[in-house]
Amino acid sequence: MTTPYPADSPLTPPPGCPAHGLVGEDLGGDGLGAGGQVVAGQAIGGQAIGGVGANGLRRLYGPEAEADPAGLYEKLRAEHGEVAPVLVHGDLPAWLVLGHSANLTAMRTPSRFSRDSRRWTAFQEGLVTPDSPLMPVIAWQPLCVFADREEHKRLRGAVTDSLGRFDRRGIRRYVTRFADQLIDGFGAAGRADMVSQFAEHLPMLVMTQLVGMPEEYGPRLVEAARDLMKGTETAIASNDYVVATLRRMMERKRVEPGGDLVSWLMQHGAGLSDDEVMEHLRVVLLAANETTVNLIADTLKMVLTDRRFRAHLSGGHMTLPDALDQVLWDSAPMSLVAGRWATGDTELGGQQIKAGDMLLLGLAAGNVDPGVRPDLSKPLYGNRSHLAFGGGPHECPGQDIGRAIAETGIDILLTRLPDLQLAVPEDELAWTSAWLSRHLVDLPVRFTPRARPEGQDAPATVPATPSTRPTPPAGPPAGPAAAAGLPPQRRRSWWSVLTGGFRR
Repeated sequence: MTTPYPADSPLTPPPGCPAHGLVGEDLGGDGLGAGGQVVAGQAIGGQAIGGVGANGLRRLYGPEAEADPAGLYEKLRAEHGEVAPVLVHGDLPAWLVLGHSANLTAMRTPSRFSRDSRRWTAFQEGLVTPDSPLMPVIAWQPLCVFADREEHKRLRGAVTDSLGRFDRRGIRRYVTRFADQLIDGFGAAGRADMVSQFAEHLPMLVMTQLVGMPEEYGPRLVEAARDLMKGTETAIASNDYVVATLRRMMERKRVEPGGDLVSWLMQHGAGLSDDEVMEHLRVVLLAANETTVNLIADTLKMVLTDRRFRAHLSGGHMTLPDALDQVLWDSAPMSLVAGRWATGDTELGGQQIKAGDMLLLGLAAGNVDPGVRPDLSKPLYGNRSHLAFGGGPHECPGQDIGRAIAETGIDILLTRLPDLQLAVPEDELAWTSAWLSRHLVDLPVRFTPRARPEGQDAPATVPATPSTRPTPPAGPPAGPAAAAGLPPQRRRSWWSVLTGGFRR
């Protein structure tokens, strides 16, 4: 059941959300982050987690695993080949798919490897506790990402049909407008952080327009999403704000539909329920944002630090789309995808997989499989057979939009600031790592200051002063509870907990 919001009720960020503290301030100060260390500390029962469990299997979580994920993947490949037995949170057994071919097999054969997490033996045996860090990632929900066969076709069809209706030139116009606004916001300083002042803002600003939100919602939603995706103490409130905003938009579009994702999903012949529309909007809005932020940040990092790329770009021997392809091979926005579940006893990569076993798709590991990349230094311009967007029936439906945002935004940035340079030694750059992904903490740059054109609107990153608190959501979305699903009292914080696993 949806919660109506009066048409004139203001939507402001939740108390404690960073959006409240950004009014009238220069985002990021001098634009240079303080740096950071790999965040990986965890403990069980007050004791530090080692890299190997009691049964001799390597853990995919904990300080050792998260300090050097790529190194761990290569150890597992050397020990086990294309598919390796590993331990996930709670020391539960799983299979990590390391080979490029084996990953494609798992992705493309849903009859053998289902997306329905309720099949997991650990769920059926009651081994997964309600507060497990795994729950936000693998607990079944009524989304296309957890569906198979006809239900998957119904839900995904609505999403792909709706996303496919967007005019790519129109998307690029939005990217151009917001990229220019962001650059105008920090251009006069001559210094900036490309993660917090550019990459983390641009995708969400564009997506708010595609969803059909009034432009003034953009800055506030960006800040709420950033807060949510970083798993802060106010992440739950920020998640509620995102949900409230989406539900309010659905109520408005029910009366005044337009050429936007909300309207198209609600009108689609698949007959999505209100909860299905809202949940898929949130997945598109937040998951697409997270991966595109990483793609922009990693591509800019490579352009600024790899002499081959900078020379090729300036010399005209390599296009920006080629650079994006190389980054998607070398730095997939998501390292792992959890997961697939075996529908019966089977074999994959030389390993005997039992019915109900969980498989983790190793996108980053598969992209450096020696079987397809014997020489990692060899460029892969124009080669799009990487695993960054998945494959098979669950291949990322928004990849073209994500690429368009990244490609156009970076092109505008390099055109506007042609002397953009890294402002710190490359070895001072730092990442946060978790079992699912790896994030660049900051990317400090310097350039010749650019004055903002006269009459230019304020940059998109500075939100209007909030006047009142948002009307709180009435509660979590209604829907049938599944045995392996999130407990009802935790459904509303699904994304905040999920991203706590991303960015510890």
